[in-house]
Amino acid sequence: MSQQLPTTSDVFELGADHEQVVFANDPATGLRAIVAIHSTALGPALGGTRFHPYASTADALADVLDLSRGMSYKAALAGLDLGGGKAVIIGDPATLKSEALLRAYGRFVQSLSGRYLTACDVGTYSEDMDHVARECSWVTGRTVAQGGAGDSSVLTAYGVFRGMLAAAESAWGTPSLKGRVVGVAGVGKVGRHLVGHLVEAGAQVVVTDVWQPAVDRVLDEHPGVRSVGSTDELVASALDVYAPCALGHALTDEVVDVLSARVVCGAANNQLAHPGVEKTLADRGIVYAPDYCVNAGGLIQVADELQGFSFERAQQRAATIYDTTRAVLELAASDGVPPAIAADRLAEQRMREVGRLRGIWLA
Repeated sequence: MSQQLPTTSDVFELGADHEQVVFANDPATGLRAIVAIHSTALGPALGGTRFHPYASTADALADVLDLSRGMSYKAALAGLDLGGGKAVIIGDPATLKSEALLRAYGRFVQSLSGRYLTACDVGTYSEDMDHVARECSWVTGRTVAQGGAGDSSVLTAYGVFRGMLAAAESAWGTPSLKGRVVGVAGVGKVGRHLVGHLVEAGAQVVVTDVWQPAVDRVLDEHPGVRSVGSTDELVASALDVYAPCALGHALTDEVVDVLSARVVCGAANNQLAHPGVEKTLADRGIVYAPDYCVNAGGLIQVADELQGFSFERAQQRAATIYDTTRAVLELAASDGVPPAIAADRLAEQRMREVGRLRGIWLA
């Protein structure tokens, strides 16, 4: 792997709006991890652990800073008393992941004394969190057998579906996807569950994924679903809704230029490739449901574990993502701004107002 390392000034410049960035290294297990705590204004920072073979440490740092910032906004908009954080473990989980490494990571998270609570993300699963929890008190998303909430992708997908209904209402005047052509890019943990909701709602679903077995599994489960060979092919096809559900920065200028979909609503984090894409979407008349607004179901699910998990209670709360998305789209229309800006305003308002109140009580 490339040894392009961020300098101290890089860390301070890139993470200027973060409270804390911590690096971990355990040569015995191969653990190299970064935890970024963006904000604890509303409570301890909660966010998943991404296990990914980044090309460089600098790439890993940039990703964890973006993701942790997004978690602050996601928790605020979802009405949770939690801040935003994220962690990345650098390496290929298929070859590097081990019980020893996960337990070393657990000791690292424990050393942060509850400022950061971890959970699953890309490359990690509930069974992994069980290992982490053997060394750490600040773990959510464990298996049901260990008293946890289990796979958070279940309610992540449900929340995206609810947000998509609100976006459909904004675009076509009715919260229905019956007969609509929905393209799902990425049918791993979340995308697979989303496809199930879409099929049940009567949508015509087209999927793609870089991992063919994931596509084959969805096609086996839902014989009416079609597949295409690549994301480029998917976005260039005739769609009503585009659902990016893989990694971030899916909405580039090139994608938006060729996109025929009237609605964009997916599970991927940090979908906008750069500032300004949200305006291009709005200028083209595309209703964009901000990612951190609609994909908060997983966060809601693992946060509920902190109270003693109830799936029914968490699902009821995730269902309100429909109302939150509707509020964002209505504010965007009334203020004459793209939905991404409206969502930021609502989240920042809550962090500012409730965070200030929390500070008074804790002083």
